[in-house]
Amino acid sequence: MQYTYLGRSGLKVSRLCLGTMNFGPATDEKEAFRIMDAAVDAGLNFFDTANIYGWGENAGLTETIIGKWFKQGGGRREKVVLATKVYGSMHDSNDGPNDEAGLSAYKIRRHLEGSLQRLQTDHIELYQMHHVDPNVSWEELWGAFEVGIHQGKIGYVGSSNFAGWQIALAQMEAKNRNFVGLVSEQHKYSLNCRLPELEVLPAAHKLGLGIIPWSPLDGGLLGRNALKKIEGTRSGGIAERVEQHRTQLEEFAALCRELGEPQDNVALAWLLANPAVTAPIIGPRTLEQFENTLDALEIQLNESVLKRLDEIFPGPGGQAPNAYAW
Repeated sequence: MQYTYLGRSGLKVSRLCLGTMNFGPATDEKEAFRIMDAAVDAGLNFFDTANIYGWGENAGLTETIIGKWFKQGGGRREKVVLATKVYGSMHDSNDGPNDEAGLSAYKIRRHLEGSLQRLQTDHIELYQMHHVDPNVSWEELWGAFEVGIHQGKIGYVGSSNFAGWQIALAQMEAKNRNFVGLVSEQHKYSLNCRLPELEVLPAAHKLGLGIIPWSPLDGGLLGRNALKKIEGTRSGGIAERVEQHRTQLEEFAALCRELGEPQDNVALAWLLANPAVTAPIIGPRTLEQFENTLDALEIQLNESVLKRLDEIFPGPGGQAPNAYAW
């Protein structure tokens, strides 16, 4: 396994992050346990979840499954750099209007306690804002997170789905408080979704945040089965998008055949080649999918291959404003 620092922090994480969104809704507890055991055995120490995973009335289910896995002991909790998120409604709380999506200090405190209970742990290494809340000041936000850090319940704070200017503002306000601020930004980024290269990646890289790409296969579009209709996969559910991008996907598949590697692992290797990227989030539904994904770490893409991928999946042309102005 390969490791790197999480942004400018001193925390080392694996170059692949185990996403657990499927645990509960698509992957039963037994299979989830097998995947997490295999991840730890492979040296993958970075796990990502969110309080709302399980979704709707089952919000919290994924954290509960992870907590049961930790409870088995064997050093499981100690081997994991745990990341979860706060923002969405948990539905079963008694907070009334204060449980609506958002990031008030009131909500952060209560939802942090809920996550700790479900996860059966006393601390979370990376506590992430799942989205921006324009109704809450940075004085309130940083005050709430500082309390959690001082209590030892939070190690570091991360953001998700922030714009470049919001990252810059967050870091400025943190500096004014002599506070570390954000160490990571979890963002939608893939070969087929390259808009973050305009503002988000440059801002994060300059300000010392590690980028944690979510949906690195763009919802399965860049997966090895996207061009096939295989029962039990999500390929059938994205048929319309496949048709929209069929020419690109066929060219991508042909290139991957030349390389002797499946599309999903090449897509992950492309992300890993970017110095701004800390660890793409993989979301296996089965142990087999997880094991296949590990091969992405061994793929080295040379300049000619990277150039070909740019031709198949053109980016925005670089960073702003050079991408669209002189």
